[in-house]
Amino acid sequence: MAKKKPSIFDLYQMKEKGEQITWLTSYDYPTASFCDEAGMDMILVGDSLGMCVYGYNGTVPVTMDQCIVHCEAVRRGAPHCFVVGDMPFLSYQASDEQAVLNAGRFLKEADVDAIKLEGGVRITSRIRAITDAGINVIGHIGLTPQSSGQLGGHKAQGRTAETAKLVLEDALAVQEAGAKMLLVEAVPPEVTKYIHQKLDIPVLSIGAGPHCDGQLLIVSDLIGQFQAFTPKFVKKYCNVAEVITNAMKEYCDEVRNHKFPNDDYCYKMVKGEEEKFLKMMED
Repeated sequence: MAKKKPSIFDLYQMKEKGEQITWLTSYDYPTASFCDEAGMDMILVGDSLGMCVYGYNGTVPVTMDQCIVHCEAVRRGAPHCFVVGDMPFLSYQASDEQAVLNAGRFLKEADVDAIKLEGGVRITSRIRAITDAGINVIGHIGLTPQSSGQLGGHKAQGRTAETAKLVLEDALAVQEAGAKMLLVEAVPPEVTKYIHQKLDIPVLSIGAGPHCDGQLLIVSDLIGQFQAFTPKFVKKYCNVAEVITNAMKEYCDEVRNHKFPNDDYCYKMVKGEEEKFLKMMED
């Protein structure tokens, strides 16, 4: 039977049954098609594309137009995955109206299934407004890269009793505002476990331990493509950067030493046509 794209209700049923939700970022058609073929439940077209695709120092420069274009490509590549568009910096902070209009763009222009935005207590009105517009919202708390400057950099959150309480307050506020799911990033597993016990919505982890309803990783980290740094919570399942670089080195060597292309990689003229061609040129 052909695979069916999971709905938000299917993901809730997975939570109820104790089945772990698999979630990975993707930014292009080929990678999305690999996710689809692998049986991934969800794809996040994350603003991490700023670093992984465009080479920015962080996520702040990423624009709505960039996110939409990548979401369109991912949607085409993964018709059987639940695709989530990531709201970039300043696409929702200014007002509820701005938040709704930009969230709507993801659905209208890229056919995503939900949007994600960062923040807890401070953005509850945005979550409520987008949800009231009929759009599935996924919250994101803990380490929130768009506001990492206020957090003192890309640091784990909730490592003390006082800061753990703040993370929990964010989680409860996000659920109360109407978010359908919650992503917790770079938080100790003990805190995530407590949040998971307190919330009714699916709780997903990126670097926040196993006590939740599923896991998210950045695809460029998982496959060893992004080389600038590797977060503590990342497991590299392969190293495509090494494989690709070695292939390119071999290509450079063969071109420089006249080993490529040989006859095996060249088109041939129809037998007898070369002579006709040369005679034609002489005439």
